[in-house]
Amino acid sequence: MSAREDAFRDPARVAALTARLREQAGRLEREIAIMEVCGTHTHAIAEAGIRRLLPTGIRLISGPGCPVCVTPVDYLDRAVALARLPDVIVCTFGDLIRVPASETSLEHERAVGCDVRDVYSARDALRVARDNPDRRVVFLGVGFETTLPTIAAALDEAEREGIGNFQVLAGGKLIEPPLRALLSDGEVEVDAFLLPGHVSVILGSDFYRFLADEYQVPAAIAGFAPVDVLAGISELVRQIASGRPRVANLYPRVVCAGGNRLAQELMERFFEPVDTRWRGLGEIPASGLGLRQSYAHRDAGHIEVDVVRSRESPGCRCGEVLKGVIEPPECPLYEKVCVPDDPRGACMVSSEGTCAAWYRHERYAAGARA
Repeated sequence: MSAREDAFRDPARVAALTARLREQAGRLEREIAIMEVCGTHTHAIAEAGIRRLLPTGIRLISGPGCPVCVTPVDYLDRAVALARLPDVIVCTFGDLIRVPASETSLEHERAVGCDVRDVYSARDALRVARDNPDRRVVFLGVGFETTLPTIAAALDEAEREGIGNFQVLAGGKLIEPPLRALLSDGEVEVDAFLLPGHVSVILGSDFYRFLADEYQVPAAIAGFAPVDVLAGISELVRQIASGRPRVANLYPRVVCAGGNRLAQELMERFFEPVDTRWRGLGEIPASGLGLRQSYAHRDAGHIEVDVVRSRESPGCRCGEVLKGVIEPPECPLYEKVCVPDDPRGACMVSSEGTCAAWYRHERYAAGARA
């Protein structure tokens, strides 16, 4: 780690920011709720014990920022059906392989003989297609705007090289629609958003102006080290107290105002907005990205398969966790029958899942058994 990055973990700076938050909290007229949108923030907050550093009156709640977690069960059921086809190789990021579908999981299907492979990127899946020209290779294209440009880049490479057996099962999600849905829903009162650093690299800080301009909700883009997160929370408390919401970019070392225009253009070339379902939030109009009609030959969603009637794991309240309605311990399955080694819900599987973060870090604060 560089000396510059070390500075964002400096205990003295953490202590100073914690003291500042205590002072700010004393001037608040009510308890406030700040939602961290990014799954990486969720884990960074849990790992660093940020919740335990916050004074009374400032509450953090987790939002739908884990792409694996918000992927609905019907998408997984279709992925399983594709994996069962004898001429198909399914390639996926490792987390998704363990998420329960309606009756099974990709991990189980691989154990019984289906060709399901972990990859680190869409280009890895393209390499599998290049090496297996007699089989169809389907990449499970889930993710937010951080991941989608890399999928578009793999599709571009496949087009240029004429690799006809590479297809994508589109499952991409856009970050703006769920934020609007949460603010309009009213089930959870969100006073401010701690915005995702990774997605913001692509979209830029100006993208989020609608939060302050249309909803008068404070927002701050922050990095993932303890100093980053605490500075972001302090900025949001300051905005709430002043009554002057804005979008603050506290991560200028990687996020600029306009974002990555090349990545944006690449996404727009291959994908277009479509209505899609979210775990916990239901169907949100124009909240996903599907392949454009001109690339329909790359769309694995057009492959005819028999898909089971989708259903969630009985008793799992992952959807409510993703909306910030409940915290993981309020789910009856949490830690009792749903654990990382035997997950019943997506939030316990993913490395960015809220339940996984609480299980690994937050439960110890409450004196739970190791």
